Amino acid sequence: MAKQERAIWTRRTLLRAAAREFDRHGYTGSSLAQIARSADISMGALTFHFASKRDLADSVMEEGNAATRALVERLSRHDGPPVQYVASLTLALVDLLERDPAVRAAARLAREDSGTRHQWHALWAPAVCERLQQTPPGQTPPGTDVWAIADMAIHLVSGIEATLRHPACHEGRRDSVRRLARIWRQAVPGITLPLDARDGLPDGVPGGVVRPVAGHDRRSSHTALHPPSTGTPAPVTKEA
Repeated sequence: MAKQERAIWTRRTLLRAAAREFDRHGYTGSSLAQIARSADISMGALTFHFASKRDLADSVMEEGNAATRALVERLSRHDGPPVQYVASLTLALVDLLERDPAVRAAARLAREDSGTRHQWHALWAPAVCERLQQTPPGQTPPGTDVWAIADMAIHLVSGIEATLRHPACHEGRRDSVRRLARIWRQAVPGITLPLDARDGLPDGVPGGVVRPVAGHDRRSSHTALHPPSTGTPAPVTKEA
C-alpha cells in the first residue's frame, strides 16, 4: 500500500472506530486509548492524524453532519403534501441514525454539548417548519394544527435518537423506523407511507425506490417520500 493510501486508510479507520466509541459512550466516556485499541492502530498514528480528542470528535461530527445534510437536501427536491414530506423526512432520518454510527455520534455529541457549534438537529428541524409553512388551505383535515405536527416531528426524531441505544421496548433499535411509521399513522389518519412486504416496514428510504405491497392497490402504497416529480402534490389516500 502506497504511503498516501495508507494514510487515507488509517484516517478512515480511526474515524469509524471513533464514531462507534462516541456513539456508545459519548465524549466524556470515550478515550483516545480505547479508540486506538478499537481501530487496532497505534496512539502515535492516531495523534499524527488527530491532535486531540476534541479534534477527532469534531471530525466525526463533520462526517455525520455531512451525511445528514445530504439526506435533507435529497428529500427537499421531492414534491408532495407538506405533512407527508415531514413524516417521510423523519422516517429517513431515523433510518440514517440506525445505519450510520457517525450520524448517531454526531447527534449524541451535539446533544451532550449544548454549546457546540455542530447542532445536529439544526440541520433538519428548519426543513420541517419551512415545509409545513407551505401547507395550502384545505390540504389537511379540519382542525389540524400544523405547528403541533412540527413539534411532534422534531420531538419524535430527537426522542428516538436519545433512546436508540437503549430501547425501552423489546422491539429493539432496528425496529425504530417501523415504530415511527405506526406513530404517524395514529397521529395523522389516512397518511400514506412507503411499504414493502415485511409487515409494513417503510421502504425506499436509502435507495429511493418505492415498491408496492403484494395485494395492495399501488396508489395506496405511494408516498411523498419519493413521489413522482410532476410538480403536482400527490394526493393523500386512505389505506385499506
